Amino acid sequence: MTKKSNKIAALDTEYAKKKYAEFQQQQRQLIFRRRRLAAIFIGALVIFAVLGFQIFRDMQRMDRLNDLRVEANTEMSQVNTDVDQLKEDVSLLKDDDYVAKLARSKFFYSKEGEKVYPILEPATDSSTAETNQSTSSTTAK
Repeated sequence: MTKKSNKIAALDTEYAKKKYAEFQQQQRQLIFRRRRLAAIFIGALVIFAVLGFQIFRDMQRMDRLNDLRVEANTEMSQVNTDVDQLKEDVSLLKDDDYVAKLARSKFFYSKEGEKVYPILEPATDSSTAETNQSTSSTTAK
């Protein structure tokens, strides 16, 4: 293989030197502009990445807060229902006839001349098991 030699010689004139210097200056300005554009692009990319990450975290936080809000609203509606029921119970307890009926039914009290016959209600499965356990423990003694 033969090595090709450069047979073109540069002219050593003032005009050629001036044009070559202008060309080098243009190349340096082009490289500077490209670097500046790359730096601006990288800076913008970093800023958008940081802002995007912040937005993502804020969206997750907002979703958690919305879940908590829904949970709190359901709990509040349950508490309001309970409060309404308790207010109704309090208003019933202010009625003397209701309190008398409640005491007679719960504690087997009776009015004068009235006879009370307690009726046992059928036990549920869990209370039947408890009754069986208590009966077996009393018979074992």
